[in-house]
Amino acid sequence: MLRGALAAGLPLRLGCLPRRAQLPAVLPLVWGLRLLPHSGGAGELRLEKRLSEVSGPARAAFVLRGLEELADGEVRRELAAAGVADPHAALTEADGVTAPYALLASPEFDPCSLQARPPDLERRRRYGRAALAAVAALLVSGGMLGLPGDGLGHGALSAPLYARNPAAEQALDPGALRVVAATLWKGSPRTDFTVWPTRGDRTEDTGLLRRALTVWARPGSGVRTSATPRTPVGPPMGAPQLLYAGEVGASAVVLFHDGLRVVRYAEPRNADPSEGAALDFARVDGADATSAGALVVDRAGGRVRYLTAPWVRGVAVRDLLAPGRAPRTLHRSPDGVTDALTSPATAGGCRSWDAVELADGTAVRLVTDLGELAPARLTSGPPAKPHDVSRRAEFESWARTACLLTAVRSHGVRSVNSWVYATQPLPEGTAPPSGCAPGRTPGGAPAAGCSPSSRRCPGSRPGAVRRGPSRRAPRTRRRAGHAPHGYWRACCGSRAAAGGTCSRRAASSSPRWRRRAG
Repeated sequence: MLRGALAAGLPLRLGCLPRRAQLPAVLPLVWGLRLLPHSGGAGELRLEKRLSEVSGPARAAFVLRGLEELADGEVRRELAAAGVADPHAALTEADGVTAPYALLASPEFDPCSLQARPPDLERRRRYGRAALAAVAALLVSGGMLGLPGDGLGHGALSAPLYARNPAAEQALDPGALRVVAATLWKGSPRTDFTVWPTRGDRTEDTGLLRRALTVWARPGSGVRTSATPRTPVGPPMGAPQLLYAGEVGASAVVLFHDGLRVVRYAEPRNADPSEGAALDFARVDGADATSAGALVVDRAGGRVRYLTAPWVRGVAVRDLLAPGRAPRTLHRSPDGVTDALTSPATAGGCRSWDAVELADGTAVRLVTDLGELAPARLTSGPPAKPHDVSRRAEFESWARTACLLTAVRSHGVRSVNSWVYATQPLPEGTAPPSGCAPGRTPGGAPAAGCSPSSRRCPGSRPGAVRRGPSRRAPRTRRRAGHAPHGYWRACCGSRAAAGGTCSRRAASSSPRWRRRAG
C-alpha cells in the first residue's frame, strides 16, 4: 500500500507509460452522484496545506509517525522497503511539519469516510444536449455516405440529395429508363424523338447511366451546364427515354429525352470526377420529321459530331458559301454517329459555313450547328410556306446570307428561313433584297432576321434587320432599302429607321439619295 501511495505522487512524464496508481481512481463510483471527503476545521486545512508543500516520502514518514506510531528506525525500514532512495532525508523533511498528530484522526483524512452530493445539474444538462447533438450529426453523416450513385465523396460531380419521393427515386434508377426497340419507328405514325431507338455501346453500363441521372437531378459545382433560352433545367419528372449511351471521341456521352427536352451528359472516358462533366439542355417539344433528324452528340476542339435519326439514309456536308460546289458524303457509324466536321458555331471568321444535308428518302433537309444541342433547319420560300433548300438560286441566296447566322448563335433558334420578298431599284442598280427569319421554340420572343443586299460595298459585309412577330413583308412598303417591320443596316454600315427619314451615299461615285418611309 505504501509503495502505491508513493507512486501516485510521482509526476507523469512524456514517453513513459503511467503506473496504475498514477491514473484516476475507478472506484468508488456512483452514477449521478459525486463522492467527496468530509470537510474539516481550520487545523485540518492548515495541515493539508503543509503536507501538500513537502515531498511524498516526507508525507509518508509523517503519517507513519503520527498515525501508525512507529519509531524512526521502523519508519526508515518501511520507507526503504517501499523504494525510497533516502529515508533519512524524508524523516528530516517530515520534522518540519509542526502540526499535531491528532489531526490525522480527523474524518477529513479518513479515506473510508466519504459524503455523496449531486453534481452540477446545469452543467450536466449542457453535456447531455451536446452529446445528443453529436450523436445526431454522426447519424446524419453516416446516412449521407450511403446515398445512391457517387455519394458525397471527394470530387463527386453531383450535389447533395434534397428530397426523397417515389418519382425522384424512379428518375435516378437506370433500370427504369425507357428503352426503345430498333424497329419501332418503322411501324409508328410518329416521326420524332419518342421513336428514336436506344443506341450506343454502353447502354448496359449502369454506373455511367446512374452518374448521368444523378448529375441531371443534382448538378454539382464541377459540372458545366448550358441550356437554350426558355428551357427548364430541373430534374426529370420521371424515368426518361434513353436515346444514346456510348463513347464518342474522348468522352462517354449519354442522351436522354423526357418529352419536353433533350439532355446530353458527357464525362471523360475514365470517369475521373476531377476533370468535370458537361450537361446540356435543349427544348424539343413539337418536334417532327423535319426537326428531329439529328442531335449534337459531341463537341470538342471546334468540331462537332451528330447522332442522326434512324430514318436518315444519307448524310452530306455542304459549304453554304460555295453554292456551286457539290456536297461531300459524311461517314456514319452503325449507331448513326457521324464523323467530326468543323462547327461554324465556334469558328472565328466566315470563310466557310458547313451545313449538313440529311436525306430520308422523301426529302433532303439542310441543317447547321448554331452552338446548341439541336441543329437549326435552313429553309427557303415565303414565311407562310417555307420549303427545303433545293434550287440553285436558293443556295446562292443562302451564300449571301449564311454569315449572318452568327447573330442567332445560342438563341434557341430551331429553323431559319430565307426568302426574296421584293425586287426593287437601288441607287446602283436593280437587285432582289432577301430577308431571313429564324424560328424559335413555342412561346419565344420576336425573332431576329436579316436583309442583305445582293451587291456589297468594298470592304463591307451584309447587315441585319430586327423585326417583330409578323413574318410577312408589307405589300405597300417595298421601296428601295425598306425592311419589313423594323430597321435595317445597309451594306456599308449606315442605319435607317423605319418610319423616319435618312440619306446616305452608297459609294463615292453614287449620287446622294433620300428616302422617306410611307
